[in-house]
Amino acid sequence: MKVDLYKTDGSAAGEQVDLPDAVFAAKPHRHAVWMAVRTQLANMRQGTVMTKNRALVRGGGRKPWRQKGTGRARAGTIRSPIWRGGGRVFGPVPRDYSLGLPKKVKRLARISAFSAKAADGKVVVVEDFKIESGKTREMAAVLRNLGLEDKKVLLLTPGVDLLTYRAGRNIPNLIVRPAEQASTYDLLNCDTILLQKGAVEKIEKVLAQ
Repeated sequence: MKVDLYKTDGSAAGEQVDLPDAVFAAKPHRHAVWMAVRTQLANMRQGTVMTKNRALVRGGGRKPWRQKGTGRARAGTIRSPIWRGGGRVFGPVPRDYSLGLPKKVKRLARISAFSAKAADGKVVVVEDFKIESGKTREMAAVLRNLGLEDKKVLLLTPGVDLLTYRAGRNIPNLIVRPAEQASTYDLLNCDTILLQKGAVEKIEKVLAQ
């Protein structure tokens, strides 16, 4: 699959980039994508929510009144779940929500996401660039030149670029990731994938095996 290469000023570079068909023209596997997204969302959960049961609520150690002869219902503690200030029955407890996923399924899901975006024409390739100043306004200018300022964009770079990341982190609709670290959820949770030219080789090396 060949797509046009653009410059950071929004003009065409006059050449095309060959996107590997094994990654960008495969048949999407919907179930693999679902499993990958489900796994990532589950692994993002902290699982620290907790409520107190009657054993953990402070107080209530003494029987409030004698068992018989008062005319009232029998009670053993003022921290009973049916009393105000009592413990909660079957409340949430801390737990681990993390899930695992086979490497082959992860790879298939990412290929499926790339292919689906490419089929919809939502993959844009731009020449390699770095925001040496780390200024947000320079990154915003690049997006504006490419006509992507109003879209949710995932920018994939050839490697870890801290200055470019710093320039883009304050733009609400932009996520900057090294190409090999982009997850299936990242690929789907955007309107357009903006690929730097060098990132194409990284993606091919990681996924087209």
